[in-house]
Amino acid sequence: MSKKVLIITYYWPPAGGPGVQRWLKFVKYLPENGFAPVVYCPENPNYPIIDSNITEPLHENVTVLKRPILEPYKLAGIFSKKGTNRISSGIITDSKKQSIIERLLLYVRGNFFIPDARKYWVKPSVKFLESYIKDHKIETVVTTGPPHSMHLIGLELKKRCDIKWLTDFRDPWTTIGYHSKLKLTKQSIQKHKALEQDVLRSTDQVIVTSQNTKKAFQQLTSKPIAVITNGYDTQTVSNSKRKSNYTIAHIGSLLSGRNPENLWKAIMWLLDENPELKSNFNLDFYGVVSDSVLESIYASGLEPYVCLKGYVDHDKAVLAQKESHLLLLIEIDSEETKVIIPGKLFEYMISNTPILAVGPQDSDVENIVISTNTGRYCDYEALEAMKLTLEYNYQQYKLGVIKTAPIGLNKFSRSALTKELTKYL
Repeated sequence: MSKKVLIITYYWPPAGGPGVQRWLKFVKYLPENGFAPVVYCPENPNYPIIDSNITEPLHENVTVLKRPILEPYKLAGIFSKKGTNRISSGIITDSKKQSIIERLLLYVRGNFFIPDARKYWVKPSVKFLESYIKDHKIETVVTTGPPHSMHLIGLELKKRCDIKWLTDFRDPWTTIGYHSKLKLTKQSIQKHKALEQDVLRSTDQVIVTSQNTKKAFQQLTSKPIAVITNGYDTQTVSNSKRKSNYTIAHIGSLLSGRNPENLWKAIMWLLDENPELKSNFNLDFYGVVSDSVLESIYASGLEPYVCLKGYVDHDKAVLAQKESHLLLLIEIDSEETKVIIPGKLFEYMISNTPILAVGPQDSDVENIVISTNTGRYCDYEALEAMKLTLEYNYQQYKLGVIKTAPIGLNKFSRSALTKELTKYL
């Protein structure tokens, strides 16, 4: 008989973006490992990104429960729909360029909605789930955040029910990069830290997505911490031919801080060194690109080559990875972002397209890219290394031999990762 496990998540289809993929795939593979997942998610969420093509046939042992949620972001959208969507998706404009409305929204978001704007879903969810857990004899509960208010649901259920509780942190809480941009008062900062401590004291098992995140949480709690990264799943998108034009692509949001100016200089250098390339080159961006990053790219002379594709559904994003000749993965150059492993990295790794990753030294991404032999990693100052990488990749393009020779990717498959997860359920 399958063991029931309750999974409390905000993101579920038709949500787009990386937040939905992790537990959608765990739920896909849990039944074959002897578990019957019960997914609890909002009935009327205000997702910043919608992807109607994200569908995953669910096993008959999977139950999905949906309950109404009060969404303050919908009300805030009356004043600034664009600003509200950007904030809710984690994209924050440079402070010098923020409008009065944006500054007000950030202040309200940071100080009136702690830990986040989904806090009003906690009480009604606890009321509903307390009865459900007892009626259906559920012994194990998983909460996944952000939004970290999901963990507050688990915190209260732990007090009221006889359950084992696992907290899954897809991103850190108080140490995440954008926290410093939320215009938090000292009192709000302390409240965040107090809630985080309450959760860490009460949980039975912490799960994180990177080794550096584990190190950070080890400074906050003595509870057991397991690293289960994100990963890749079998792809339904068929292999396609690479584009005829030499194409460098970035897939996903480019926040204001993700702006390696040396990379833009290196790409421009490649064009200057190879004049024939100027009529045969595309720099494609799939997803939202902040104004400040675009300004920097344009200032380097790359404006004629930039193609802004906007957000595309998951299948088109996978197709773009396979069609391009080099994939960019860019993270903010800071101590806090060493722990971040973008979910797209794992799909990049199985695309057979080389990766050029740029970010802080000693990051988890650096270790994965190098150990799997799927690309090159450079810090923000490594201009010459970027030039060499670009020149080599372009020469491979001219020879028609763009490919990778990855090592040890199997451990990052969603199936293998789910088996690892079951050890803690």
